[in-house]
Amino acid sequence: MRDVCIVGIGSTPFGRHAGTPIEQLAVRAAAEALRDSGVDRGRIGALYLGNFISGPLNGKEILAGIVGDQLGLPNIPCTKVEGACASGGIAFRHAWMAIASGQCDAAVAVGAETMTHAAGAQVTAALNCAMDNEDDAPSGLTFPGLFGLAWRIHAQRYGTTRAQVSAVVRKNKAYGLRNPLAQMGADLTDADIAASAAICDPLQLFDCCPTSDGAAAVVLAARPLPSDLQSVPVDILASVQTRGAARIAGHPDLCSFDATVSAAQRAYAMAGIAPTDVDVVELHDCFSIAEVIDSEDLGLVPRGQGGAWALEGRTAVDGQVAINPSGGLLAKGHPVGATGVGQIYEIVRQLRGTHANQVRGAKIGMTHNLGGTGVACTVSLLRRAA
Repeated sequence: MRDVCIVGIGSTPFGRHAGTPIEQLAVRAAAEALRDSGVDRGRIGALYLGNFISGPLNGKEILAGIVGDQLGLPNIPCTKVEGACASGGIAFRHAWMAIASGQCDAAVAVGAETMTHAAGAQVTAALNCAMDNEDDAPSGLTFPGLFGLAWRIHAQRYGTTRAQVSAVVRKNKAYGLRNPLAQMGADLTDADIAASAAICDPLQLFDCCPTSDGAAAVVLAARPLPSDLQSVPVDILASVQTRGAARIAGHPDLCSFDATVSAAQRAYAMAGIAPTDVDVVELHDCFSIAEVIDSEDLGLVPRGQGGAWALEGRTAVDGQVAINPSGGLLAKGHPVGATGVGQIYEIVRQLRGTHANQVRGAKIGMTHNLGGTGVACTVSLLRRAA
């Protein structure tokens, strides 16, 4: 396996892009990443595009080929990949594998989604395609219901409180205010959060990420890098994909997602590092309680203490391990197929030292992208190049 670096990044803002076709957002992000890298388009050997629900929401299923054509790329493989909310992370891993295995020397990973143009019921129905609807649909649960159950069990077992989970919301929304790509930054109090609309008890409105439009892209290349490279490279230490239970009843414990646990363990082993070596992480906080659970599953926080660490400030930018300084999905938004690549974008900014919410001296960053009821997970570890 060859060493691979990220050499270019690009992203649209996440939010509402009324009237903008999804492929236009993807092309915009990819063109920015190519400009940032300085890599000639003729050298790109593959394109992977993460997307989940453009078929039901936009009637478009051949996005990778459309984007490759509009970018003016050569006659190369252009492949759309899907893994529910982990689609972007999977696209990134495929691009990494294509280069690491020697299939090509440079590749583009793109994630894109548009959701805000559709009615709420239509979006909910599309997102519920990430469930096993043969087995889980009769329960009537949607994803807020699943994570509401997870919160109740976590609270019963570990004593996790509303104030602790609200600390996650306040932190991420505040970071979103300073991130120019974020959709819903806000300066909130615990009272504001408690007064927001009930969604699925104990989840309230500010505990839930917003639907969003957006695209992000990265350019990857094999070492040795060209001498005329324009950007600051970031090394890819590991990129892992795992499968978890496809059915809610398949999880032995709703306080943990085994796909995340196994992906993290494999990534640490591949990179030859420990969780304590990670300086900054962008993880999948589709709901506030998800950040608590994910931080524990990734081994960054002791089991049962995710909420306490957030309340104590230990997951802040100046804390023990910085979690979601972009604002996370709660503030940045969740254009489903774009999220995983957007996380990579944010970590590269951190490792270049150019982030709006910069973690001082960040050397190693992690991304975590979780799909469906935990059926698909990607974890990647990145390092500032020496």
